Amino acid sequence: MTDRIVVVGAALYDDGRLLAARRSAPAELAGRWELPGGKVEPGERGEDALVRELREELGVEAEPLARVPGEFELGRGYVMRVWRARLLAGEPRPLEDHDELRWLRPGELWTVDWLPGDVPAIHALAATEAQTRHPR
Repeated sequence: MTDRIVVVGAALYDDGRLLAARRSAPAELAGRWELPGGKVEPGERGEDALVRELREELGVEAEPLARVPGEFELGRGYVMRVWRARLLAGEPRPLEDHDELRWLRPGELWTVDWLPGDVPAIHALAATEAQTRHPR
């Protein structure tokens, strides 16, 4: 069995809004939206990769809060793990592999064209948010 490559995705929240990033590269992903993040380096913890990737891609400092349950298949041997994260410092800017960022309020989650691999993660986030707002 081939080892899977782990990618971290940030459900970065600020004032109840979720940050979405539009891909500019590679060409086959350009124009579609994703949760910002990237590959976990060998020996790196997922939370540390998340902090590093947000610093590199968006120029911000963030704090991972809790992992979203599940792993999300991205295809070609990649799997994504998502963490809810809080913005600590900086204003997000599209520095690497993105050309636009958008803050989405809960009712706006489906107003962007998410990459297919991110769709299950967005559904999981929406379910988590609903449980947080309306506990049983």
